[in-house]
Amino acid sequence: MLTLGIDSGSTTTKAALFDGEAIVKTMIIPTTASPRESINRLYNQLHSSQVVYTVATGYGRELLTQADKKVTEITCHARGAAFLNPNIRAVVDIGGQDSKAILLDNGLNVVDFIMNDKCAAGTGRFIEVMMRILGEDLTNIDSFVACKTPVNITSMCTVFAESEIVSLLADGVDKGDIALGIINSICRRTSFFAQKLNLHGEIFFSGGLANFNVFRETLQSYTKLKVNTHPFSQFAGAIGAAVIGYSKYQHSSS
Repeated sequence: MLTLGIDSGSTTTKAALFDGEAIVKTMIIPTTASPRESINRLYNQLHSSQVVYTVATGYGRELLTQADKKVTEITCHARGAAFLNPNIRAVVDIGGQDSKAILLDNGLNVVDFIMNDKCAAGTGRFIEVMMRILGEDLTNIDSFVACKTPVNITSMCTVFAESEIVSLLADGVDKGDIALGIINSICRRTSFFAQKLNLHGEIFFSGGLANFNVFRETLQSYTKLKVNTHPFSQFAGAIGAAVIGYSKYQHSSS
């Protein structure tokens, strides 16, 4: 018996299969210009006769008509993060086009949350654009900024930051120093934003940027709290949806 969770995000669409104890499979694809097509593609690839319940989450959750239930990304990210690390008391997620912070109680229930979806600065899309200007691949970011000295990036608007980076490049500033400065800016902004919830205890860092050590370490330096990641950090929303689906199915069958 399996449950399927699908997280339809602005940049990527993620899915996870759960057997009641462990995540047995994950899959991620880019969210195309047609989110409906992306979410249905993952559903068709992973759904089988073994799947007894499907939960959709994320911006495009309403587009999957086959889903047994649609759940908000706040609830799913919290449940997924808590499943991956029950020691946490908060979740910080930097998504493709938004960021969010979630506060949990000792029972790992959502107490409060805050979300920023009004500005691209401080998101995955922001760092992607900035790295493109630098002519470097984001996937190599850890080695690219190793032993570098961050420059101060004063602009956090994408348009103005682009102009600032172009000027720094023209002045001959090292690309790695610029990239580390951008990372510092994103993590500083995210920390100030998240601390509006008066975070305490350990943090779970989710989203695509959680795949890189430099982001985790920099975010930890600003929050002054332990920041945890996991190989499945980017799938927290989909995993939470699958875990919720398993509980829903058990409850409906009892």
